[in-house]
Amino acid sequence: MSMEFRGTGNPRHLRVLALLLARPARREEIDRAAGALNGPDLMANLRALGLEAPCTRVDAIDRDGRECRPGVYRLTGGDRRRLAKWMRGRHVRLPPVTPDLFGDDGAS
Repeated sequence: MSMEFRGTGNPRHLRVLALLLARPARREEIDRAAGALNGPDLMANLRALGLEAPCTRVDAIDRDGRECRPGVYRLTGGDRRRLAKWMRGRHVRLPPVTPDLFGDDGAS
């Protein structure tokens, strides 16, 4: 993808970008960071603005002991370069990455 990131002033987007710059995140973590329950839609919005932000399905066990395949979102190297260029050009500062962006204690 050679598209530039067109940028955003949406606080939900900015919180999610801060999280994803720190590490990959599950859908529930995206929801928590955004402060809304629409992570997949929010990620689609960020893709429409010029990010790839792929979602990889991973093997996991849910709380009932059943196998599941939740999605984990991440930024690509190209995404990171596009974000850095956008932030430099507009003097953008993302919110600090605090434990509340991660959910519980910030551990992954």
